[in-house]
Amino acid sequence: MTVRMIKQFIQAQAVSEGAGVTVHRTIGTPALRHLDPFLMLDYFNSDNPDDYIAGFPDHPHRGFVTLTYMLDGHMLHRDSMGNEGDLRSGGAQWMKAASGVIHSEMPRQIDGLMRGFQLWINLPGSEKMSAPGYQEYSPEALPVVQTADAKVKVLIGAYQNTPGPIVDPITSVHYLDVTLQAHATFDFALPTELQGFIYVFEGDASVAGTNLPTHSFAVLAEGDSLAVRAGADGARFILVAGKPLREPIVQYGPFVMNSRDEINQAINDYNNGTLVQQRAAMIRD
Repeated sequence: MTVRMIKQFIQAQAVSEGAGVTVHRTIGTPALRHLDPFLMLDYFNSDNPDDYIAGFPDHPHRGFVTLTYMLDGHMLHRDSMGNEGDLRSGGAQWMKAASGVIHSEMPRQIDGLMRGFQLWINLPGSEKMSAPGYQEYSPEALPVVQTADAKVKVLIGAYQNTPGPIVDPITSVHYLDVTLQAHATFDFALPTELQGFIYVFEGDASVAGTNLPTHSFAVLAEGDSLAVRAGADGARFILVAGKPLREPIVQYGPFVMNSRDEINQAINDYNNGTLVQQRAAMIRD
């Protein structure tokens, strides 16, 4: 058994997205362009409506998956294929953009806390032009495993034989939201072929003796097991891991393909109004 240690720390960068919403980005910055198969991680957190009310009006995607996990707040999803989703506190949205989607994500609240994560997950070249898909899950649909000193919400993958509802047959993603009581330890078997990270967003924790204060993003080193110990005030973090695709990544904003020619085609399709080629299948629970 090889215990995973911390390989790299990344300082979040404030980035303006959508119609002027500030997000805090870790993956997708000059310090960490990609963490195969992950392309981008944004954390948004504000109780000032001026920071988020403008939202994310219509914008395109091609070649990857977006996973939005709403910790607090209320967001409405609409897309060019006629899908409409209502993402509330504790819920999640999995959108396989694949061959092309144009969508919007607009806040449905006028005050209060808006907080959550958006993760971009790459698709292999064989899937980049496949049919898009949309999965939306209410808070009640995401199982929670309660132990004596931890609460683990399972979005993707499994914990203690409890699987998450989101289906990801390509990159074997694990996505857990873990809350630990003070000085408690979370142990997890994480297959060595998966590349992963941890993001502590409440309290503080440590991995293999390395301290992770609030708002720490850390890339995990290779190994097959992980132990996270909470600090004196407890901790809450997301643990995410996935199988690298090991393919060329060529990115131009919201388009992620394997070659520059494919990027040029995506730009031309968008400008010509032909980016959206197929209607997305929708799953809601």
